[in-house]
Amino acid sequence: MGFDNRITRLLGVQYPIVQAPMGWIARSQLASAVSNAGGLGVIETSSGELDAVREEIKKMKQLTSKPFGVNIALAFVRDPNIVKFVEDAVVKQGVTFVTTSAGDPSKFCGELKALGLTVFHVVPTLKAALKAVEAGVDGLVVEGGEGGGFKSPQPVMSMVLLPLVREKVDVPIIAAGGITCGRSMAAAFALGAEGVQMGTRMVSAAESPVHENWKLAIVEAEDTGTVFLNQFSRPALRALRTEKTARLERELVPGYQGPPVMAEFGHAKDLYFGGDMESSIALSGQVAGRIDSVKPVKQIIDETVGEFFETVGGLARRYVG
Repeated sequence: MGFDNRITRLLGVQYPIVQAPMGWIARSQLASAVSNAGGLGVIETSSGELDAVREEIKKMKQLTSKPFGVNIALAFVRDPNIVKFVEDAVVKQGVTFVTTSAGDPSKFCGELKALGLTVFHVVPTLKAALKAVEAGVDGLVVEGGEGGGFKSPQPVMSMVLLPLVREKVDVPIIAAGGITCGRSMAAAFALGAEGVQMGTRMVSAAESPVHENWKLAIVEAEDTGTVFLNQFSRPALRALRTEKTARLERELVPGYQGPPVMAEFGHAKDLYFGGDMESSIALSGQVAGRIDSVKPVKQIIDETVGEFFETVGGLARRYVG
């Protein structure tokens, strides 16, 4: 059995499974493994290291012949001409799909589409979804508040957000937040998605470049193993519960006079690649509580697809006819 829907056709992929564009993590090593396994690998720009990103996009052409995408994190791309960067670093490398995030899609959507790109925008609320559709995006990544990373300070969980957005728009939707297996993928499809995005599951994958300490922390996390930080300011974020983040959870309240939460990422690479889990903040979603082992990307995707069809078929057998 296979997939044939708007997401697979727009992205040119075998499976409508997209890897999240996580800063420093979503580079060629991980993204090529996802594309080679039939999903869509995505290269990040949220690290702000645009010279490195250019090289990672070139590496992708050597590591996979399959489609891949690039995320343009509008708040983090420190280039006065974002569209020129995209034209030079993305379009000229043959990439046809981008997601935009962390900013106003109306600023660049038209120019990006004029370059021949398919553009999806990441949205955390219905209001943001409607604004993106009005701006002319081809589709949406609808991101529930249970997901990891930078979030809306007023999070809406996927069980509410997905069907709400689906009821109001006609564009294809990729669901993000809480997706780690075929059952959660099937649930997302039941709520109106035509594709899914995996973040935390891919951070813990064998091909993920992060230190084994982070992967082990995900595997060992309980269902209550994340914290939601900086809710009364911006950016809010969801991360693994550590001594540092548990302290910040108590401190980052209205009236807080300390350094901004983004200052905690000054030593991010010591955590990401050095394994010091207290040196920075390990962005992760609540779904970490469901991940119990490190697996290769191909196994993750194959198992997800198999379980998806088993789940959908099982429901039909039990409840239809």
